[in-house]
Amino acid sequence: MKRFHLVLTLIYCLMIFFLILPLSAQQLTRFAVVDLTRIYTTFYRDSKVVRDFEERSARVQAEVNRMTAEIQALQRLKFETIDQEQLLRLESEIYKKTEFLKEYYRVKTTELAEQKKDLTQSSEFLQQMLDEIKFIAESEGYSMVLSLKEGSGIIWSSPTVDISDLVIQSLMTKAGR
Repeated sequence: MKRFHLVLTLIYCLMIFFLILPLSAQQLTRFAVVDLTRIYTTFYRDSKVVRDFEERSARVQAEVNRMTAEIQALQRLKFETIDQEQLLRLESEIYKKTEFLKEYYRVKTTELAEQKKDLTQSSEFLQQMLDEIKFIAESEGYSMVLSLKEGSGIIWSSPTVDISDLVIQSLMTKAGR
C-alpha cells in the first residue's frame, strides 16, 4: 500500500510538473505605446531643417514687405505729382513692380509650400524616429509598440507604457540638444 501511495504521489507530482512547465516557459508579452505626433512636434520642429525653412520663409516675407513699401511710396509720390509725364512714368513703374510682386509672391509661396510638404513627409526623420523606437523597445523589453494615433483601435493605455518621452529624449541626445 505504501508503494501504491508513493507511485500515486509521484504520478501527481509529475502531472503537476508537466502542467506547470508550459506555463512557466511562456514569455510575458509587454506592450508599449508611442505618440508619433507628439514626438514629431516636440523634436522635429526644433530641428535645423525646420529652422532653415522658417528663416527662408521670414526672408521671403521681408522681401514682400520691402517691395510693398516701395510700391506704396511710389503711389504716394504719384498723388503728389502734377507733371503728366512723370505721372505716366510712375504709373508704369507701379504697374511693373506690382506685377513683379504678384509673380514673386506666387513663386515663393509655391516653393515654400513644396518645402513644407517635404519637411512633413521626410523619410529620413521618419526612419530615424522608427529606429529610435525600435532601439528603445528592444532595450526595455517590449514585444510590441503601438501608435496612439486617433482611430488606431487603442481605447485606453496606461501612461506607464507610453515611451514617447524616452524617444524624444533619445533623439535630442543624439542630435546634441
